[in-house]
Amino acid sequence: MAGKSSRGRNKKASNTVANVAAAAPVAPVVVAAAANGHPEDIVNQVEEQKVDANANANANGVLPSVEVEANKAEVKEPESESSENQVKQGDINLFPVPVKTQFGEKLVLQLSPNDSVMDVRQFLLDAPETCFFTCYDLLLHTKDGSTHHLEDYHEISEVADITAGDCSLEMIAALYDDRSIRAHVHRTRELLSLSTLHSSLSTSLALQHEVGQNTTANSGDNSKKAEVLELENLGFMEDVSGSLSNLLLSPSKEIKCVESIVFSSFNPPPSYRRLVGDLIYLDVVTLEGSKHCITGTTTTFYVNSSSGNTLDPKPTKAASEATTLIGLLQKISSKFKKAFREMLERKASAHPFENIQSLLPPNSWLGLHPVPDHKRDAARAENSLTLSFGSELIGMQRDWNEELQSCREFPHASPQERILRDRALYKVSSDFVDAAIRGAIGVISRCIPPINPTDPECFHMYVHNNIFFSFAVDSDLEQLSRKQSSDPNLNSSEKTLTKSSKVNGENGVVEEVSDAPAEVQLAESEQATYASSNNDLKGTKAYQEADVPGLYNLAMAIVDYRGHRVVAQSVLPGILQGDKSDSLLYGSVDNGKKISWNQDFHAKVLEASKRLRVKEHSVVDGSGNVFQIAAPVECKGIVGSDDRHYLLDLMRVTPRDANYTGPNSKFCILRPELITAYCQAEAAKNVKAKREPEDASKSVDSSKDENAEQVDQADTAKIPEMTDAKPDESVEKTVVEDSGSKDADVADKSEDIRFNPNVFTDFKLAGSPEEIAADEESVRKVSLYLKETVLPKFIQDLCTLEVSPMDGQTLTEALHAHGINVRYIGKIADGTKHLPHLWDICSNEIIVRCAKHILNDALRDTADHDIGHAIAHFCNCLFGDCQTASGKGANNNTQSKNQKKDVLAGKSAKGHSRSKVGGAATKKQASCMNLSSESLWANILEFAKAKYQFELPEDARSRVKKISVIRNLCLKVGVAIAAKKYDLSAGTPFQTSDILNLQPVVKHSIPVCQEAKQLVETGKVQLAEGMLNEAYNLFTEAFTVLQQVTGPMHREVANCCRYLAMVLYHAGDMASAIMQQHKELIINERCLGLDHPDTAHSYGNMALFYHGLNQSELALRHMSRALLLLSLSSGPDHPDVAATYINVAMMYQDVGKMNTALRYLQEALKKNERLLGEEHIQTAVCYHALAIAFNCVGAYKLSHQHEKKTYDILVKQLGEDDSRTRDSENWMKTFKARETQLNAQKQKGQAVNALSAQQAIDLIKAHPDLIQAFQAASGGASGSGGNAVGGENFARGGRGVDERSARAVAEVRKKAAARGLLIRPHGVPVQAMPPLTQLLNIINSGMTPENAASQDTNGAHNPEATKVDQGQAPVGLGAGLGPLDPKKPNPSQK
Repeated sequence: MAGKSSRGRNKKASNTVANVAAAAPVAPVVVAAAANGHPEDIVNQVEEQKVDANANANANGVLPSVEVEANKAEVKEPESESSENQVKQGDINLFPVPVKTQFGEKLVLQLSPNDSVMDVRQFLLDAPETCFFTCYDLLLHTKDGSTHHLEDYHEISEVADITAGDCSLEMIAALYDDRSIRAHVHRTRELLSLSTLHSSLSTSLALQHEVGQNTTANSGDNSKKAEVLELENLGFMEDVSGSLSNLLLSPSKEIKCVESIVFSSFNPPPSYRRLVGDLIYLDVVTLEGSKHCITGTTTTFYVNSSSGNTLDPKPTKAASEATTLIGLLQKISSKFKKAFREMLERKASAHPFENIQSLLPPNSWLGLHPVPDHKRDAARAENSLTLSFGSELIGMQRDWNEELQSCREFPHASPQERILRDRALYKVSSDFVDAAIRGAIGVISRCIPPINPTDPECFHMYVHNNIFFSFAVDSDLEQLSRKQSSDPNLNSSEKTLTKSSKVNGENGVVEEVSDAPAEVQLAESEQATYASSNNDLKGTKAYQEADVPGLYNLAMAIVDYRGHRVVAQSVLPGILQGDKSDSLLYGSVDNGKKISWNQDFHAKVLEASKRLRVKEHSVVDGSGNVFQIAAPVECKGIVGSDDRHYLLDLMRVTPRDANYTGPNSKFCILRPELITAYCQAEAAKNVKAKREPEDASKSVDSSKDENAEQVDQADTAKIPEMTDAKPDESVEKTVVEDSGSKDADVADKSEDIRFNPNVFTDFKLAGSPEEIAADEESVRKVSLYLKETVLPKFIQDLCTLEVSPMDGQTLTEALHAHGINVRYIGKIADGTKHLPHLWDICSNEIIVRCAKHILNDALRDTADHDIGHAIAHFCNCLFGDCQTASGKGANNNTQSKNQKKDVLAGKSAKGHSRSKVGGAATKKQASCMNLSSESLWANILEFAKAKYQFELPEDARSRVKKISVIRNLCLKVGVAIAAKKYDLSAGTPFQTSDILNLQPVVKHSIPVCQEAKQLVETGKVQLAEGMLNEAYNLFTEAFTVLQQVTGPMHREVANCCRYLAMVLYHAGDMASAIMQQHKELIINERCLGLDHPDTAHSYGNMALFYHGLNQSELALRHMSRALLLLSLSSGPDHPDVAATYINVAMMYQDVGKMNTALRYLQEALKKNERLLGEEHIQTAVCYHALAIAFNCVGAYKLSHQHEKKTYDILVKQLGEDDSRTRDSENWMKTFKARETQLNAQKQKGQAVNALSAQQAIDLIKAHPDLIQAFQAASGGASGSGGNAVGGENFARGGRGVDERSARAVAEVRKKAAARGLLIRPHGVPVQAMPPLTQLLNIINSGMTPENAASQDTNGAHNPEATKVDQGQAPVGLGAGLGPLDPKKPNPSQK
């Protein structure tokens, strides 16, 4: 798919190419660095550093230029990035090939010889001139005059050599048949709808801005510019719940081309008409209101003469006919013609990525409110007529297993072969997951019958569309219920199960289970649980990535929907055709009683075990036979009927966690990332040990080399998006190369470390006791390493903001990237108690995970018609104060708790009983509705203790961050709620009508492209070393490879775009940086979700790049969106929010809005002091930014004061010799020098002192908001430090006004609140620079105490001024911001 890299250039950048600012603004460095998790580097970068534009002029030389003409680009759509990349990388060369369309028009495609004919068809579908042709043959005319007919699955190079030039393509109409004519109608309807266009806010902002600029230019009025920058929604996040309604954009206005196109009730054509070529009849109503009946034949579409209820197949008098439906509609309706042109223009004006479908779009947790009207749509109705649940209706069902395994067998010697193989694997796996989701929905909604209907329901298995489905049970809930149900009131009949045949999770390998209490049986048996199916998926991924020739795995996905977890796998060949017990060649189906072994199979498993660090070891089966195996005992090696060797049930590829050895934690295994990190650490230690004799001075304690090792880990986790938490053979290799290139032994040493996955299990191990003890010891060591090295290091990284998760999802990703299981999250929470934002994220994640289990449990028992009601009731119990739904008061409450115990305990016997209609349903309904707020929170606290060993505080319910928790819970369970403002302090904030959807949540093992990953990793290293050209080439190559493997809609592609944007930014090419960043933003919105933290960072970076092009208004609008997204994912209390405030302040500072800038910096300082403490590096960053801001307005005394604070913190944290500390010292000297110089000038004019005081008073009367913003900053600065550093006179005067004005403002706000008013400024233009500068000159001239006092009294006796001031607060700020937090203690009081 080389050509499809990016259709037309990004239009957005067309106007933004203005003049590329050579001096990069102050701000961008902050976020770019913060996004990369290096806050310490920021301090010296916040300075007005210049990015040297010439430093990399050659980098600029090769960067892609931006096309200015928007529409011209559309014709040569597939002219991709890759064409521009020719210079950098020889992989893909594109050649222009002219195409002659069916209507005789000409267009040019850029093709690569490796493109297949299917790719060419796709390009033609995307081009506006040919998008409505679906049924045609392609002819290739070559230089020598010969003509070749192109078959779909061939590559162009197999037919002719297009590199020679003078080739052309011709589209020739082919004959329609029943299937292709329906596809044509489907495509036509698709083209007439905008539903496939996913427009991003960023694109529309840029287009609005462009239009705005044009109108301003035409009217020649520049006065608007000054007001434009004040944005009212850049508030300080007082009202997070209210911002829910701003997240979703209102849907774009539909363009109507035709009233309706429906399949006519004349269908199917009568036999005598079939014989003359009629295939289909359509009824069309045009916008003019006329009704037509259209006949579709094998060659054309025409309007027939039917009217009323009888078919008249003759063409109408006006003889309208065309080879395509759209061609015909254009002839019979002039309004259609006009609207269709408008539709194509709208799609063309969007960014090309906005038209591309994402393969597995993320679930949205918010739906539009008010809910849009549901309109009649015949096409939609026809599509939903057949219940296919993901299977193909025409042709054979896809054999997923055969497709997947044959793709694995593709050759992969050359890079091009590897790309083709990866692409095929990616496509098949994605299609499989899509089909699995639909099939699972069919299984859970009881539309697909089981293949073993006589077995108990929890053991039912299903086969649909060549996918095998089975249920997994929630064992966590059962453990909790067993604790609760020690009361023996349980029905004994419920406790025992008759002899049942039980499934071993995978493709129906069945074994007998004896009579035993259900509790014991489920605990002891291998009934797939949530944990084991998760582990199985991880193990399958690991073996997929090990990629051993001749060893195969099944495709696998886990789907959670309506409380059930369904495991979907491709069907093992031959397993459904009778008894295959003899095909088991390796492993055991009966927990080690009988173990099978085969030399050939063992050799393959051994090869994989080397790559996965699994040790070859001996085990004993029930009869005392000893076997050498290199995998967990319970895995199953089976030869399928296709003679391939399959390995299943890979629940324990890594060893068990020695820190968790209780009977209930049998599936607590270590993460593969941890194993990799541990082996590297050991290798590094060994190297050190070898070198020590040579150099005694290097006797450094082991903690140092742990740190060295941890650097590699930290790198993987710095950017949470990067790490998809996969047991990454590739990362492992690159990291080993990094550390090992110095010393070849490292790799060998780390290769030696292998782990026995069967220690600490019930299986009998053979071999000498010493060997077994050694195996156990090595697993204990790695578990200890997790507890004593990795955890503390991770907590330290969190505290220094080296790793900065924004919400539960990014926290989980960061934990996984470091090799830490989520069960340790309680320990993380305990270790971060002193940092409120981290404690909140951890405890909220624990609450959400506990609530998820309880909600799923309730949903399992809920009848279809009660689901909305049940979810709303659950949310009310969680966030409101809700009694049981039946509302019978207290005695009901106790009864509900007992019922809950019964439900929990009984569940283990029922497994997953899904309610049958009738008597059962009413009982089930009771179980969910008996929840009350008290019982729910009691369950959550108990669950947290049992599962995470974490004691949630008593007041957890009141402390919980409600919006973040609602968001997190909805995403985990698949719920969508209405995007409106909820009153979360009410008893029942949610109504049933607020619950809009319940979607399946899926985990899968879609492979990623290792080649591209390695390119990105190498590129990151080059970027860090400042080698921009090399980094640019590597990222571009990775981008091109990924484009071909996954298509543009993938988060790895977004990563490449982000890094490309950073490289271009550092090279000073802002316009190109914006184009790349815009791509990343669109992909993140589509692949991760509108409010994912990465999307927020994309908006932040967009803003910085726009700011670099002096497009401040656009920049601030993007910042506004970034703040909105951050408030949803992390809530207002997060250091990243403070960092964003600093950036906003820098932007305001650069456009001269100093008062607004100072307020943002002040707010950022407050946040950081509250969240991180007064001596954190980030707090120093705020002080430094304030110092710079005061310097800009000439308040050198305050600059010096704040820089002194910065310096003190840096000395304490980094020491005096650190370059950043020295930079800070230099700034202090500069400010001091400027202050002295100013004072010297003022000395001469000492006499005008009284006069200047009077001027100051006049100024305050005229511009009270300025003094307020200014005093806030100075008062806040001295207040937070505890002693006023500045001159006594100034400090006293300053505090006086400050304190009272703050009080007055609080008063005004109270009154306003009582009246129900939100004080929000209304577009009052604030005069920015001159008055403030005058004021500062006066202050700097050094006031006498009397003057200060007079100023003081003036502030006190002028309440009107204060009120006006509040009304006139800079428009960029939301209502709730006082100039200074009134609660803040003043130094005098201290």
